Amino acid sequence: MNSILKTDFDVLVVGGGIAGLQTALDLGDQDYKVAVVEKDATIGGKMIRLSKVFPTLDCASCITTPKMASAAHHDNITLFTYCDVNSLDRVGQTVTADVTQRPRYVDPNKCIGCRQCEYHCPVYVSDAEQGGFSATKAISIPFSNAIPQIAVMDVENCMLCGKCEKVCPTHAIDYFQEPEQFVITAKTAVLTTGFELTPVSNKHQYGMGEIPNVIDSMQMERLLAPHGPYNRVLRPSDGMEPDSIAYVQCAGSRDKSMGVSYCSRVCCMYAIKQTMLLSGSLPLADITVYYMDIRAFGKGYEQFYQNAKAMGIEFVKGKVAKISEGENGGVELHYESQDGEGVVTANHDLVVLSLGMVPGWNPEGICPVSADSDLFVKTIRPKLSPTLTDMEGVFVAGAAAGPKDIVDTITESGAAAVEAAKYMVALERSRKAAA
Repeated sequence: MNSILKTDFDVLVVGGGIAGLQTALDLGDQDYKVAVVEKDATIGGKMIRLSKVFPTLDCASCITTPKMASAAHHDNITLFTYCDVNSLDRVGQTVTADVTQRPRYVDPNKCIGCRQCEYHCPVYVSDAEQGGFSATKAISIPFSNAIPQIAVMDVENCMLCGKCEKVCPTHAIDYFQEPEQFVITAKTAVLTTGFELTPVSNKHQYGMGEIPNVIDSMQMERLLAPHGPYNRVLRPSDGMEPDSIAYVQCAGSRDKSMGVSYCSRVCCMYAIKQTMLLSGSLPLADITVYYMDIRAFGKGYEQFYQNAKAMGIEFVKGKVAKISEGENGGVELHYESQDGEGVVTANHDLVVLSLGMVPGWNPEGICPVSADSDLFVKTIRPKLSPTLTDMEGVFVAGAAAGPKDIVDTITESGAAAVEAAKYMVALERSRKAAA
Protein backbone atom coordinates (compact mmCIF):
# COMPACT_ATOMS: atom_id res chain seq x y z
CA MET A 1 0.00 0.00 0.00
CA ASN A 2 1.08 3.56 -0.62
CA SER A 3 1.41 5.83 2.41
CA ILE A 4 0.34 9.46 1.98
CA LEU A 5 0.54 12.01 4.80
CA LYS A 6 -2.20 14.65 4.93
CA THR A 7 -1.46 17.44 7.38
CA ASP A 8 -3.42 20.46 6.17
CA PHE A 9 -6.55 20.02 8.30
CA ASP A 10 -7.85 21.65 11.44
CA VAL A 11 -10.75 19.24 12.00
CA LEU A 12 -11.39 15.60 11.12
CA VAL A 13 -15.06 14.65 10.79
CA VAL A 14 -15.67 10.89 10.79
CA GLY A 15 -18.93 10.25 8.94
CA GLY A 16 -20.52 12.05 6.01
CA GLY A 17 -24.22 11.87 6.89
CA ILE A 18 -26.36 14.86 7.78
CA ALA A 19 -24.55 15.27 11.13
CA GLY A 20 -21.10 15.20 9.55
CA LEU A 21 -22.10 17.53 6.73
CA GLN A 22 -23.64 20.08 9.08
CA THR A 23 -20.59 19.99 11.36
CA ALA A 24 -18.20 20.34 8.42
CA LEU A 25 -20.15 23.24 6.90
CA ASP A 26 -20.35 25.12 10.20
CA LEU A 27 -16.59 24.76 10.72
CA GLY A 28 -15.70 25.39 7.09
CA ASP A 29 -17.67 28.64 7.15
CA GLN A 30 -15.47 29.71 10.08
CA ASP A 31 -12.44 29.23 7.79
CA TYR A 32 -11.26 25.99 9.38
CA LYS A 33 -9.87 23.29 7.10
CA VAL A 34 -12.06 20.19 7.46
CA ALA A 35 -11.56 16.60 6.31
CA VAL A 36 -14.68 14.41 6.09
CA VAL A 37 -14.08 10.64 6.02
CA GLU A 38 -17.06 8.54 4.89
CA LYS A 39 -17.27 4.74 4.60
CA ASP A 40 -19.85 4.75 1.79
CA ALA A 41 -19.12 5.60 -1.83
CA THR A 42 -21.18 8.79 -1.42
CA ILE A 43 -21.90 11.30 1.30
CA GLY A 44 -25.47 11.89 2.52
CA GLY A 45 -25.88 9.05 5.02
CA LYS A 46 -29.32 7.65 5.84
CA MET A 47 -31.15 10.92 5.25
CA ILE A 48 -30.52 11.02 1.50
CA ARG A 49 -32.15 7.57 1.31
CA LEU A 50 -35.42 8.77 2.92
CA SER A 51 -38.55 9.84 1.06
CA LYS A 52 -39.84 12.60 3.35
CA VAL A 53 -39.20 13.82 6.89
CA PHE A 54 -41.58 14.20 9.82
CA PRO A 55 -43.55 16.15 10.98
CA THR A 56 -43.52 18.54 8.02
CA LEU A 57 -43.45 15.86 5.29
CA ASP A 58 -40.80 17.88 3.46
CA CYS A 59 -38.73 16.15 0.78
CA ALA A 60 -35.64 14.60 2.41
CA SER A 61 -33.53 14.92 -0.75
CA CYS A 62 -34.45 18.59 -1.08
CA ILE A 63 -32.90 19.23 2.34
CA THR A 64 -29.89 16.93 2.08
CA THR A 65 -28.75 17.42 -1.52
CA PRO A 66 -27.94 21.15 -1.13
CA LYS A 67 -25.84 20.38 1.95
CA MET A 68 -24.04 17.60 0.06
CA ALA A 69 -23.31 19.96 -2.83
CA SER A 70 -22.21 22.75 -0.49
CA ALA A 71 -19.76 20.45 1.26
CA ALA A 72 -18.42 19.09 -2.04
CA HIS A 73 -17.77 22.60 -3.42
CA HIS A 74 -16.61 24.25 -0.19
CA ASP A 75 -13.06 25.58 -0.39
CA ASN A 76 -12.34 24.49 3.19
CA ILE A 77 -13.82 20.97 3.06
CA THR A 78 -12.15 17.88 1.60
CA LEU A 79 -14.18 14.69 1.17
CA PHE A 80 -12.68 11.21 1.51
CA THR A 81 -15.36 8.68 0.49
CA TYR A 82 -15.22 4.88 0.41
CA CYS A 83 -12.69 4.98 3.26
CA ASP A 84 -12.22 3.08 6.52
CA VAL A 85 -10.71 4.59 9.67
CA ASN A 86 -8.29 2.00 11.04
CA SER A 87 -7.15 3.99 14.07
CA LEU A 88 -7.86 7.38 15.61
CA ASP A 89 -5.73 8.63 18.47
CA ARG A 90 -4.30 11.78 20.01
CA VAL A 91 -0.56 12.38 20.14
CA GLY A 92 0.21 15.58 22.04
CA GLN A 93 -1.97 18.32 20.52
CA THR A 94 -2.62 16.42 17.30
CA VAL A 95 -5.34 13.95 16.36
CA THR A 96 -3.95 11.30 14.03
CA ALA A 97 -6.12 8.97 11.94
CA ASP A 98 -4.86 6.03 9.90
CA VAL A 99 -7.24 5.65 6.95
CA THR A 100 -7.58 3.08 4.17
CA GLN A 101 -8.99 4.13 0.82
CA ARG A 102 -10.84 1.09 -0.54
CA PRO A 103 -10.43 0.52 -4.28
CA ARG A 104 -13.30 1.57 -6.54
CA TYR A 105 -11.45 0.06 -9.52
CA VAL A 106 -12.16 3.42 -11.12
CA ASP A 107 -9.63 6.26 -11.13
CA PRO A 108 -11.41 9.14 -9.34
CA ASN A 109 -9.21 11.70 -11.09
CA LYS A 110 -10.29 10.45 -14.53
CA CYS A 111 -13.93 9.47 -13.97
CA ILE A 112 -16.32 12.14 -15.30
CA GLY A 113 -19.55 10.48 -14.16
CA CYS A 114 -20.81 9.80 -17.69
CA ARG A 115 -22.09 6.34 -16.63
CA GLN A 116 -21.12 4.74 -19.94
CA CYS A 117 -19.56 1.87 -17.97
CA GLU A 118 -22.85 1.33 -16.17
CA TYR A 119 -24.94 1.47 -19.35
CA HIS A 120 -22.79 -1.10 -21.16
CA CYS A 121 -22.16 -3.49 -18.25
CA PRO A 122 -24.00 -6.79 -18.94
CA VAL A 123 -24.11 -7.95 -15.28
CA TYR A 124 -27.12 -7.16 -13.11
CA VAL A 125 -26.89 -7.27 -9.30
CA SER A 126 -29.32 -6.51 -6.50
CA ASP A 127 -29.46 -2.77 -5.76
CA ALA A 128 -29.02 -2.21 -2.02
CA GLU A 129 -29.79 1.49 -2.52
CA GLN A 130 -33.33 0.49 -3.52
CA GLY A 131 -33.82 -1.95 -0.66
CA GLY A 132 -32.91 -4.92 -2.86
CA PHE A 133 -36.16 -4.50 -4.82
CA SER A 134 -34.54 -3.67 -8.15
CA ALA A 135 -31.30 -4.30 -9.99
CA THR A 136 -28.26 -2.23 -10.80
CA LYS A 137 -25.07 -3.02 -12.71
CA ALA A 138 -21.84 -4.54 -11.43
CA ILE A 139 -20.23 -1.14 -12.03
CA SER A 140 -22.35 1.92 -11.30
CA ILE A 141 -22.73 5.25 -9.57
CA PRO A 142 -24.72 4.51 -6.36
CA PHE A 143 -27.66 6.79 -7.26
CA SER A 144 -28.43 9.81 -9.42
CA ASN A 145 -27.60 12.53 -6.88
CA ALA A 146 -24.65 10.75 -5.27
CA ILE A 147 -21.61 12.86 -4.42
CA PRO A 148 -19.03 12.28 -5.75
CA GLN A 149 -20.31 11.12 -9.14
CA ILE A 150 -17.71 8.36 -9.41
CA ALA A 151 -18.54 4.79 -10.34
CA VAL A 152 -17.78 1.81 -8.10
CA MET A 153 -17.13 -1.72 -9.33
CA ASP A 154 -18.66 -4.73 -7.55
CA VAL A 155 -15.69 -7.07 -7.94
CA GLU A 156 -17.54 -10.04 -6.46
CA ASN A 157 -20.02 -10.02 -9.35
CA CYS A 158 -17.88 -8.56 -12.14
CA MET A 159 -17.09 -11.19 -14.79
CA LEU A 160 -14.15 -9.23 -16.22
CA CYS A 161 -15.65 -8.99 -19.69
CA GLY A 162 -13.80 -5.71 -20.27
CA LYS A 163 -16.76 -3.81 -21.75
CA CYS A 164 -16.58 -1.00 -19.16
CA GLU A 165 -12.91 -0.43 -19.94
CA LYS A 166 -13.56 -0.30 -23.69
CA VAL A 167 -16.38 2.26 -23.50
CA CYS A 168 -14.87 4.55 -20.85
CA PRO A 169 -13.97 7.78 -22.72
CA THR A 170 -11.33 8.81 -20.15
CA HIS A 171 -9.78 5.36 -19.57
CA ALA A 172 -10.70 5.53 -15.88
CA ILE A 173 -11.24 1.80 -15.33
CA ASP A 174 -8.40 0.22 -13.35
CA TYR A 175 -8.82 -3.50 -12.67
CA PHE A 176 -5.56 -3.55 -10.72
CA GLN A 177 -6.34 -0.73 -8.31
CA GLU A 178 -5.27 -1.53 -4.74
CA PRO A 179 -6.17 -0.13 -1.32
CA GLU A 180 -4.23 2.96 -0.33
CA GLN A 181 -3.35 3.77 3.24
CA PHE A 182 -2.81 7.35 4.35
CA VAL A 183 -2.68 9.42 7.53
CA ILE A 184 -4.83 12.43 8.37
CA THR A 185 -3.64 14.78 11.11
CA ALA A 186 -5.83 17.44 12.68
CA LYS A 187 -6.17 19.52 15.82
CA THR A 188 -9.52 18.01 16.76
CA ALA A 189 -12.05 15.43 15.59
CA VAL A 190 -15.84 15.05 15.56
CA LEU A 191 -17.44 11.59 15.45
CA THR A 192 -20.65 11.57 13.37
CA THR A 193 -20.78 7.88 12.53
CA GLY A 194 -24.57 7.56 12.62
CA PHE A 195 -26.60 4.38 13.08
CA GLU A 196 -27.71 1.13 11.53
CA LEU A 197 -31.06 -0.63 11.87
CA THR A 198 -31.35 -3.54 14.26
CA PRO A 199 -30.87 -6.79 12.30
CA VAL A 200 -34.18 -8.62 11.87
CA SER A 201 -32.21 -11.79 11.10
CA ASN A 202 -31.62 -12.09 14.85
CA LYS A 203 -35.35 -12.33 15.61
CA HIS A 204 -36.66 -15.81 14.78
CA GLN A 205 -40.18 -14.87 15.98
CA TYR A 206 -40.37 -12.39 13.09
CA GLY A 207 -39.19 -14.80 10.41
CA MET A 208 -35.49 -13.84 10.46
CA GLY A 209 -35.95 -11.82 7.28
CA GLU A 210 -37.13 -14.80 5.23
CA ILE A 211 -40.85 -14.02 4.93
CA PRO A 212 -41.22 -12.40 1.46
CA ASN A 213 -43.72 -9.67 2.32
CA VAL A 214 -42.21 -8.62 5.64
CA ILE A 215 -39.95 -5.64 5.00
CA ASP A 216 -38.09 -3.12 7.15
CA SER A 217 -38.67 0.61 7.48
CA MET A 218 -35.84 1.68 5.17
CA GLN A 219 -37.19 -0.59 2.43
CA MET A 220 -40.57 1.09 2.82
CA GLU A 221 -38.84 4.48 2.49
CA ARG A 222 -37.62 3.38 -0.92
CA LEU A 223 -41.09 2.14 -1.97
CA LEU A 224 -42.53 5.52 -0.99
CA ALA A 225 -39.79 7.58 -2.65
CA PRO A 226 -40.70 9.24 -5.97
CA HIS A 227 -37.51 7.78 -7.46
CA GLY A 228 -38.05 4.36 -5.87
CA PRO A 229 -37.80 0.93 -7.50
CA TYR A 230 -41.42 0.69 -8.73
CA ASN A 231 -42.51 4.38 -8.80
CA ARG A 232 -45.38 3.30 -6.56
CA VAL A 233 -46.03 1.02 -3.58
CA LEU A 234 -46.19 -2.62 -4.61
CA ARG A 235 -45.84 -5.87 -2.70
CA PRO A 236 -42.31 -7.15 -3.41
CA SER A 237 -43.18 -10.85 -3.83
CA ASP A 238 -45.70 -10.51 -6.67
CA GLY A 239 -46.10 -6.82 -7.57
CA MET A 240 -49.61 -6.62 -6.13
CA GLU A 241 -50.92 -3.37 -4.66
CA PRO A 242 -51.45 -4.26 -0.98
CA ASP A 243 -54.96 -3.79 0.37
CA SER A 244 -53.91 -4.28 3.98
CA ILE A 245 -50.66 -3.02 5.51
CA ALA A 246 -49.47 -3.48 9.08
CA TYR A 247 -46.70 -1.81 11.09
CA VAL A 248 -45.08 -3.67 13.95
CA GLN A 249 -43.65 -1.22 16.47
CA CYS A 250 -40.72 -1.99 18.79
CA ALA A 251 -39.63 -4.70 16.36
CA GLY A 252 -36.00 -3.99 17.17
CA SER A 253 -36.13 -1.80 20.27
CA ARG A 254 -37.17 -2.35 23.89
CA ASP A 255 -36.34 -5.99 23.25
CA LYS A 256 -33.81 -7.67 25.52
CA SER A 257 -33.86 -10.82 23.37
CA MET A 258 -32.14 -8.74 20.67
CA GLY A 259 -29.86 -7.01 23.15
CA VAL A 260 -31.59 -3.67 22.58
CA SER A 261 -33.40 -2.76 25.77
CA TYR A 262 -33.67 0.98 25.03
CA CYS A 263 -36.27 2.94 23.05
CA SER A 264 -34.95 4.21 19.70
CA ARG A 265 -37.13 7.35 19.94
CA VAL A 266 -37.90 7.87 16.24
CA CYS A 267 -39.61 4.58 15.33
CA CYS A 268 -43.14 5.71 16.27
CA MET A 269 -42.77 8.93 14.36
CA TYR A 270 -41.31 7.50 11.17
CA ALA A 271 -44.01 4.79 11.18
CA ILE A 272 -46.73 7.44 11.51
CA LYS A 273 -45.09 9.43 8.70
CA GLN A 274 -45.03 6.39 6.44
CA THR A 275 -48.64 5.48 7.19
CA MET A 276 -49.73 9.00 6.23
CA LEU A 277 -47.78 8.77 2.97
CA LEU A 278 -49.24 5.32 2.32
CA SER A 279 -52.72 6.66 2.91
CA GLY A 280 -52.10 9.10 0.07
CA SER A 281 -50.52 6.51 -2.23
CA LEU A 282 -53.09 3.77 -1.52
CA PRO A 283 -56.27 5.58 -0.38
CA LEU A 284 -58.34 2.36 -0.26
CA ALA A 285 -55.82 0.34 1.76
CA ASP A 286 -56.38 -0.55 5.41
CA ILE A 287 -53.37 0.52 7.47
CA THR A 288 -52.86 -0.72 11.02
CA VAL A 289 -50.14 0.11 13.55
CA TYR A 290 -49.53 -2.41 16.35
CA TYR A 291 -47.82 -0.63 19.23
CA MET A 292 -46.83 -0.85 22.89
CA ASP A 293 -46.69 2.91 23.50
CA ILE A 294 -46.76 5.82 21.07
CA ARG A 295 -43.90 8.12 21.96
CA ALA A 296 -44.51 11.44 20.18
CA PHE A 297 -42.01 13.54 22.10
CA GLY A 298 -41.08 16.54 19.90
CA LYS A 299 -42.64 19.81 18.91
CA GLY A 300 -45.75 19.17 16.84
CA TYR A 301 -45.32 15.39 17.07
CA GLU A 302 -48.44 14.71 19.13
CA GLN A 303 -50.54 16.66 16.64
CA PHE A 304 -48.90 14.68 13.84
CA TYR A 305 -50.04 11.48 15.59
CA GLN A 306 -53.57 12.81 16.03
CA ASN A 307 -53.69 13.80 12.35
CA ALA A 308 -52.81 10.22 11.40
CA LYS A 309 -55.67 8.88 13.51
CA ALA A 310 -58.02 11.40 11.92
CA MET A 311 -56.96 10.14 8.47
CA GLY A 312 -58.25 6.68 9.38
CA ILE A 313 -55.01 4.96 10.37
CA GLU A 314 -55.90 2.28 12.92
CA PHE A 315 -53.76 2.00 16.05
CA VAL A 316 -53.98 -1.29 17.95
CA LYS A 317 -52.38 -1.50 21.38
CA GLY A 318 -50.73 -4.91 21.50
CA LYS A 319 -47.28 -6.43 21.24
CA VAL A 320 -46.80 -8.68 18.21
CA ALA A 321 -45.30 -11.93 19.49
CA LYS A 322 -44.93 -13.87 16.24
CA ILE A 323 -45.08 -13.35 12.49
CA SER A 324 -45.65 -16.21 10.06
CA GLU A 325 -46.31 -16.64 6.36
CA GLY A 326 -49.97 -16.74 5.39
CA GLU A 327 -51.90 -17.82 2.32
CA ASN A 328 -51.43 -16.24 -1.13
CA GLY A 329 -48.35 -14.32 -0.03
CA GLY A 330 -50.09 -12.84 2.99
CA VAL A 331 -48.60 -12.42 6.45
CA GLU A 332 -50.11 -13.57 9.75
CA LEU A 333 -49.53 -11.53 12.90
CA HIS A 334 -50.08 -13.14 16.29
CA TYR A 335 -50.41 -10.62 19.09
CA GLU A 336 -51.85 -10.24 22.56
CA SER A 337 -54.44 -7.50 22.60
CA GLN A 338 -54.38 -5.07 25.50
CA ASP A 339 -58.13 -4.58 25.14
CA GLY A 340 -58.95 -7.91 26.78
CA GLU A 341 -59.42 -9.92 23.60
CA GLY A 342 -56.53 -12.25 24.44
CA VAL A 343 -54.31 -13.70 21.72
CA VAL A 344 -55.43 -12.50 18.29
CA THR A 345 -54.36 -13.49 14.76
CA ALA A 346 -54.56 -10.84 12.03
CA ASN A 347 -53.85 -11.21 8.31
CA HIS A 348 -52.24 -8.54 6.17
CA ASP A 349 -50.87 -8.29 2.63
CA LEU A 350 -47.71 -6.46 3.67
CA VAL A 351 -45.98 -6.00 7.04
CA VAL A 352 -43.41 -3.34 7.89
CA LEU A 353 -41.09 -3.82 10.86
CA SER A 354 -40.27 -0.58 12.67
CA LEU A 355 -36.69 -1.45 13.48
CA GLY A 356 -34.67 0.49 16.01
CA MET A 357 -31.24 2.07 15.99
CA VAL A 358 -27.90 0.50 16.87
CA PRO A 359 -24.50 2.22 16.58
CA GLY A 360 -23.11 2.54 13.08
CA TRP A 361 -19.51 2.31 14.31
CA ASN A 362 -17.71 0.45 17.08
CA PRO A 363 -14.72 2.43 18.45
CA GLU A 364 -13.25 -0.60 20.22
CA GLY A 365 -9.72 -1.24 19.00
CA ILE A 366 -9.84 1.87 16.78
CA CYS A 367 -10.29 4.87 19.04
CA PRO A 368 -9.85 5.12 22.84
CA VAL A 369 -13.15 6.97 23.24
CA SER A 370 -15.55 5.16 25.60
CA ALA A 371 -18.83 3.56 24.63
CA ASP A 372 -21.86 3.60 26.92
CA SER A 373 -23.87 0.57 28.02
CA ASP A 374 -25.95 0.82 24.82
CA LEU A 375 -22.67 0.83 22.80
CA PHE A 376 -23.21 4.35 21.47
CA VAL A 377 -20.36 6.82 22.10
CA LYS A 378 -20.42 7.93 25.73
CA THR A 379 -20.79 11.62 26.54
CA ILE A 380 -19.41 12.85 29.86
CA ARG A 381 -21.98 15.62 30.46
CA PRO A 382 -25.07 14.62 28.44
CA LYS A 383 -27.33 17.30 29.93
CA LEU A 384 -24.99 20.30 29.77
CA SER A 385 -22.55 19.38 26.97
CA PRO A 386 -23.96 16.47 24.95
CA THR A 387 -21.10 16.53 22.43
CA LEU A 388 -18.20 16.05 24.88
CA THR A 389 -16.53 12.63 25.00
CA ASP A 390 -13.99 11.38 27.53
CA MET A 391 -11.19 11.83 24.96
CA GLU A 392 -9.60 15.25 24.85
CA GLY A 393 -10.29 17.14 21.64
CA VAL A 394 -12.69 14.53 20.28
CA PHE A 395 -16.39 15.37 20.11
CA VAL A 396 -19.52 13.51 19.00
CA ALA A 397 -22.75 14.52 17.29
CA GLY A 398 -25.93 12.97 15.96
CA ALA A 399 -26.93 9.33 16.24
CA ALA A 400 -23.33 8.33 17.02
CA ALA A 401 -24.10 9.39 20.60
CA GLY A 402 -27.54 7.77 20.75
CA PRO A 403 -30.87 7.55 18.91
CA LYS A 404 -32.31 10.91 17.87
CA ASP A 405 -34.29 12.52 15.07
CA ILE A 406 -32.99 14.78 12.29
CA VAL A 407 -33.87 18.04 14.06
CA ASP A 408 -31.91 17.11 17.17
CA THR A 409 -29.07 15.75 15.03
CA ILE A 410 -28.61 19.03 13.14
CA THR A 411 -28.82 21.03 16.37
CA GLU A 412 -26.26 18.80 18.05
CA SER A 413 -23.97 19.04 15.03
CA GLY A 414 -23.90 22.81 15.38
CA ALA A 415 -23.04 22.40 19.06
CA ALA A 416 -20.19 20.02 18.19
CA ALA A 417 -18.83 22.56 15.69
CA VAL A 418 -18.86 25.23 18.39
CA GLU A 419 -17.07 22.96 20.87
CA ALA A 420 -14.44 22.04 18.27
CA ALA A 421 -13.87 25.71 17.40
CA LYS A 422 -13.58 26.63 21.08
CA TYR A 423 -11.06 23.85 21.58
CA MET A 424 -8.91 25.04 18.68
CA VAL A 425 -8.99 28.62 19.97
CA ALA A 426 -7.85 27.36 23.38
CA LEU A 427 -5.04 25.36 21.72
CA GLU A 428 -3.86 28.45 19.85
CA ARG A 429 -3.89 30.53 23.01
CA SER A 430 -1.88 27.97 24.94
CA ARG A 431 0.63 27.73 22.07
CA LYS A 432 1.12 31.51 22.06
CA ALA A 433 1.43 31.58 25.86
CA ALA A 434 4.09 28.86 25.75
CA ALA A 435 6.01 30.77 23.07
